Amino acid sequence: MVDSVDHAQEYELAERERHIRRARLSSTCASRLLCEACEAPIPEARRAAIPGVALCITCQQRREQQQRHYRKDR
Repeated sequence: MVDSVDHAQEYELAERERHIRRARLSSTCASRLLCEACEAPIPEARRAAIPGVALCITCQQRREQQQRHYRKDR
């Protein structure tokens, strides 16, 4: 039996996929070979998966964590 939670999860998944597709298609610049923050090499698989990528995985995770913890009232 399908309930409202199942519908919400399906909708959330579809929205996430739509946003990922749009983000991948919207980037027109070339991916960087080296991370702009730490100068570490960006793996080919990451550059192929995310057109226009500028950060290595570690620096991207740090940036996302900082943004998650940032509060405007500080």
